[in-house]
Amino acid sequence: MTRRGTLGVAVIGTGRMGADHVRRIHQVTSGARVTAVVDIDAERAKAVAATVDGCAAYTDPVAAMAAADVDAVLVASPGPAHEAALLAAFARDLPVLCEKPLTPDAASALRVMEAERRLGRRRVQVGFMRRYDAEYRKLKALLETGQLGRPLMLHHRHRNVAGPPGFTSDMLISDSVAHETDVTRWLLGQEITAVTVLRPRPSANAPDGLQDPQFVVFETDGGAIVDVEMFVNCGFGYQVQAEMVCERGTARIGDGHAMVTHMAARWGGTIAQDFTERFADAYDREIQAWVDATRHGEVTGPSVWDGYAAAAVCEAGVRALTEGSRVEVELVERPTLYG
Repeated sequence: MTRRGTLGVAVIGTGRMGADHVRRIHQVTSGARVTAVVDIDAERAKAVAATVDGCAAYTDPVAAMAAADVDAVLVASPGPAHEAALLAAFARDLPVLCEKPLTPDAASALRVMEAERRLGRRRVQVGFMRRYDAEYRKLKALLETGQLGRPLMLHHRHRNVAGPPGFTSDMLISDSVAHETDVTRWLLGQEITAVTVLRPRPSANAPDGLQDPQFVVFETDGGAIVDVEMFVNCGFGYQVQAEMVCERGTARIGDGHAMVTHMAARWGGTIAQDFTERFADAYDREIQAWVDATRHGEVTGPSVWDGYAAAAVCEAGVRALTEGSRVEVELVERPTLYG
């Protein structure tokens, strides 16, 4: 298709993630510029808009989308606001990159999927940025060669220094394990069919009432078993690691040993302290890929189906946590629009 000129992007939500995307598009991404920012906090929107020449600040997403210099939308607002923003973008036939979660639950994700199906073509890329991380991409490429044989087990570790204020036990799954949910489906090419959540005794570093850590087990329709250690108050750093166990070998990523130092009778390296540091390159590649595809009139990357599947798995995971039992994942039939 004909390549568009510079893409005018409206960023909805100017919190930590949204503001970082504004910076990224302005300073790192080629072929796009931020022409509008939206936030219910008018002063915060104005402050972020002031960092980009010619960028307008709005409090209403619909008004921003109607602006003549807006060609595409990046949704970085809280999850409960995503459905309304996506439907408004569909009404104007605007391409969207929507940060995860697509929506907070499977029912609303299904509504978004049905609305996109009525358009007859994909308009949304969901922001599961681990698919753009160099290490995960190497692991995916290795699996696809078949050298290791069929995958049998996958071990994930996901640790944060400390959880944000108001973080709940359910959110360990819906906000954090959601990443492992998607990357598991992507790496294996399989759907998750059941979830079990085991509850170790809570860490003394966790706020009162928070079930942290958690040990989550996925079963897949390809017969693989996957586990996730989710620990949001580990105290020492931000770590994301994965080890694939296959018939003829294993592969592990995320050890963070790019550089090891020896000095003062010690050896070691550094540990990232948050996700924006660990996955900075992945976010850069994700946004650039979205801009490039959009300028060619295409939509690539994680789809609304992927967002819906992740929501359904996370709902099953929250039930498994609450009920203390194995919970099967229920998915609708995959529409042909999503391959």
